[in-house]
Amino acid sequence: MAFAPMGPEASFFEVLDRHRESLLAALRRGGQEPPSGGSRLASRFEDSVGLQMVSHCTTRKIKSDSPKSVKKFALILKILSMIYKLVQSNTYATKRDIYYTDSQLFGNQTVVDNIINDISCMLKVSRRSLHILSTSKGLIAGNLRYIEEDGTKVNCTCGATAVAVPSNIQGIRNLVTDAKFVLIVEKDATFQRLLDDNFCNKLSPCIMITGKGVPDLNTRLLVKKLWDTFHVPVFTLVDADPHGIEIMCIYKYGSMSMSFEAHHLTVPAIRWLGLLPSDLKRLNVPKDSLIPLTNRDQMKLDSILRRPYVTCQPFWRKEMEIMADSKMKAEIQALTFLSSDYLSRVYLPNKLKFGGWI
Repeated sequence: MAFAPMGPEASFFEVLDRHRESLLAALRRGGQEPPSGGSRLASRFEDSVGLQMVSHCTTRKIKSDSPKSVKKFALILKILSMIYKLVQSNTYATKRDIYYTDSQLFGNQTVVDNIINDISCMLKVSRRSLHILSTSKGLIAGNLRYIEEDGTKVNCTCGATAVAVPSNIQGIRNLVTDAKFVLIVEKDATFQRLLDDNFCNKLSPCIMITGKGVPDLNTRLLVKKLWDTFHVPVFTLVDADPHGIEIMCIYKYGSMSMSFEAHHLTVPAIRWLGLLPSDLKRLNVPKDSLIPLTNRDQMKLDSILRRPYVTCQPFWRKEMEIMADSKMKAEIQALTFLSSDYLSRVYLPNKLKFGGWI
């Protein structure tokens, strides 16, 4: 059963439909995603997948008889034994569960997270195959229905509240949508504001997702599943600052720490919808709504500009150079100087109708 359209007339989506056709044509030309292998300590870039492991790279050795690494070695064995028990009993645990089995021994959650990443990379399997789940923090709303692994039927139809991203993305099935596009929103505050403005219904049919900042694994897996299942355009709405660009890059190209799972997580077809640095001048956003770049911001921006995938994105580079030259950044909320609902009423509809993405 299809969803009944509630949004704009069909002609509104002409540019989006053409964009989708170009994406599908690119998929037909591009073939299958390349396989991955090697170590997560060094990565290369594949245009069709994102950051990938390389087979020849610097590796890290951990020895049981080395004073520098004996504790790390012991912790790896500890977590491996826990994974073995989980697999044997066909049960699952979160990284947080593992940490709290002996919080004093592990010291902090990051230690557990890094060891699990190392084990996953070493064995060349996903965390799910290790029977380790990540806690979801993301939200989803809009034109989507699915059934969870336990048989629960979920309807994400946009209302005042959103649905939590499932903790087992691989287990969801029978996904149904008529969505013309997926919008990834960087921050929860912006996501909630769009919900309050009834954005999903005004531009129905669509799907809206937020990872509440840096996305967790399940949010990334969901975006990837939606792309693989429906092949509808996916756009990002992030702050016009280096941190927002970094988050967009994680969705699109992946991260160094998770490069060994890039083929499960990345969607290189993602496009940057906004907030673009060039939009600030075009819309005459006042200077008192802008924020000076910090030294840390500048270092992050320089780092992104040096990445291999930026050479494939000349329009991205131009936008980042605009930011670097102006030495200013802006949050999405800067658009409220025009009107409180300018983002949902004018900015996003015009961007989507006239192809204002890069």
